[in-house]
Amino acid sequence: MTKIKICGLTDIEDILAVNQYQPDYIGFVFAKQSRRFIPAGQADRFRQRLSEKIIAVGVFVNEAKEQIAELLNQDIIQIAQLHGNETDQEIVWIKQQTGKPVIKAVSMNTKSAADCWQESNADYLLFDHGAGGTGTAFDWNLLTESDKPYFLAGGIHSGNLASALSKGAYAIDLSSGVETNGKKDPDKIAEIINMVRRSQKQPDF
Repeated sequence: MTKIKICGLTDIEDILAVNQYQPDYIGFVFAKQSRRFIPAGQADRFRQRLSEKIIAVGVFVNEAKEQIAELLNQDIIQIAQLHGNETDQEIVWIKQQTGKPVIKAVSMNTKSAADCWQESNADYLLFDHGAGGTGTAFDWNLLTESDKPYFLAGGIHSGNLASALSKGAYAIDLSSGVETNGKKDPDKIAEIINMVRRSQKQPDF
């Protein structure tokens, strides 16, 4: 069954919404250049209110590996998602220091963009358009078979969800697709989660 990640939570209303509708993952953005950035202290408060059934992912862009490890070891987040120029050696270091999984984001501008990461120590890949957070889908025709489970991100919304689900991703990752006027919309979160779960419900015989 395809997993669901709702990324870029910024206030307590977002936490209440995901607690109600139960995606598999949520994302806290620690990249200061993002409009969805929240500081570690705020993420910690949100994490304490987050349902134990939902896995918290921290999104980073070229952050110091020590800071990433600290947030993982403090259990503010449970997975690190790396969107910058991080190396495989840094991924190994983070995993050794924390025992936690790492997602490596890949900008999908060519069919071979992900090739160099297939043998990496990342636990998951994330395929996105550009640096992420753009709300724009890349050309999904560039997707090829991946040896690693991957998150599909970038411009996914209710209108193209069925196509996204057909790509064989481990998880779909949404942010702007569940927002209205730049804020997370509980109705859109509910709609997406219900659509995904209905699409994969086993028929009764």
